[in-house]
Formats: sequence, C-alpha cells, structure tokens
Amino acid sequence: MQPATPRQADILAAARAQGRVSVDDLAARFEVTPQTIRKDLNDLCDQRLLNRVHGGAILASGVDNLAYEARRLIAADEKRAIGAAAARLIANQSSLFINIGTTTEEVARALSTHEDLLVITNNLNVAMMLYPYPRIEVIVAGGPVRRGDGAVIGAAAVDLIRQFKVDTAVIGVSAIDEDGSLLDFDYREVRVSQAIIENARRVVLVADRLKLERTAPVRIAHLSQLQVFVTDRLSSPRLRDICATHGVTVIETAAGAMEAGLHHGANP
Repeated sequence: MQPATPRQADILAAARAQGRVSVDDLAARFEVTPQTIRKDLNDLCDQRLLNRVHGGAILASGVDNLAYEARRLIAADEKRAIGAAAARLIANQSSLFINIGTTTEEVARALSTHEDLLVITNNLNVAMMLYPYPRIEVIVAGGPVRRGDGAVIGAAAVDLIRQFKVDTAVIGVSAIDEDGSLLDFDYREVRVSQAIIENARRVVLVADRLKLERTAPVRIAHLSQLQVFVTDRLSSPRLRDICATHGVTVIETAAGAMEAGLHHGANP
C-alpha cells in the first residue's frame, strides 16, 4: 500500500530513516495540529505501514527488521540506561557472551572500565568497541558476516560458542510476545542466540519496552529460561507474572519504575 497524501509519504520516509517518529515533532515540522498528525499516523497504521507507540509511531514489523542504524535511534536514552544497569551486574574477572543488538552494544560500551573480562561475541560492533581495552580479552565467533548489522551468523559461530561455558550471557531480542516468547527475524541468528543461552550459567536479557509492541517470526527462547531481565519499564502484568513465577529478576531503569521499587524475582 502507498500513503494517501504527500505528508503521509513524508512521515513514512522519516520513520524509515529514523526508526521512530513523534507526534509533537511531526506537528512542528509540518505546521499542523497534533490531532492532524495522529490521524495521519492512524491512517498509516491502518495500512500496516506503521505501528503506534506512546507519543508517535514506529515502522511496522513482523517479517522484516528495521534498518540497524534506525534501530540505534529508537529509545536511545533508554538503551543507554539499560546498558549501564546490565554492566553493573557483570563482575570483574568473569566471562561473558554478548550477541547482536543495539542494546547489547550499550552494555559493551558500559563495560569499558571493567577488568579481566573474557568476552565472546558474534557482534563485530561489540568486538571493535572492546578490543582496545587491555584488560578485556575479546574472542569473535567465525562465519559469514551479515552486512546490515555486523552479526556473525551460521554453523561456525554456533560451534565456537559451544566450546565455552561462561558466567553470563547478555542477549538482545527483536520482540517479546505476551506469552513470554523471545523473538527474532533471522533463524541463523536465532541458532547463535540459542547456543549462547545454553552455554551460560546466567542469562541477562536487555530490551526496552518497545520490544513488547513489536513482533517477529522466529522463536529464540522463553522468559522462563532467563535469570535477569533489564528493561526501562515492564508494563505488562502477564510478563511480570511470568518473571515472578520463574524467579526472573526484573530490573527497571525508568525513573518512575525505580522510584516505585519495581524490582521483582530472585536476586541476580
């Protein structure tokens, strides 16, 4: 389907470039009322070109993932806070897996002051970020490199990961279903993530709340297989119940969530 008006076409183009658009920014840009923009967004959502989120919209998902650079722009502040909180869970003199993802990259960024870490990753961005630090040893999984995001995928990557048993796995996902399923788009990437989960003593999921508003076709695992879930805010009572039932610690970084003390489950 195509947008009905030139303004809607421009809105869609902005969403494709940035990953997310906001009502207030679009109203200012096009010099129209927020109500007009909301109608445009609703029209684009009806055509399944966009998905509504609080305060705006993101590109519709389900089969194809967003462009990696666009994903970096979505919830960027939230991802930085999640990354810092997750990094605080990682002890010096420990080993960890880090998979592909814009949020896992923020974890890596926050690890720069750690000492005596062994990091095994299939994320070339993480490797390039951490290898300059002399107290962090980096091992990169081998195999084909996905051009769009620098993910190393395939059987060779899985084989290397299975040679290790690490203290902590830090994983990101593309979507989280209401039943607790962790989802992604590329089955080859999913196989790597599954191997990472299977070969870690503790699994830490890092994902912002917008992942609850998206969907993807390939199942990685289930929330019950994790030990810790770090997010900006967990608004789903059903997912909160799943975490509580299975002893998954939930760490929320949003100011309101932290003030309310909304940390549930077993201690990490």
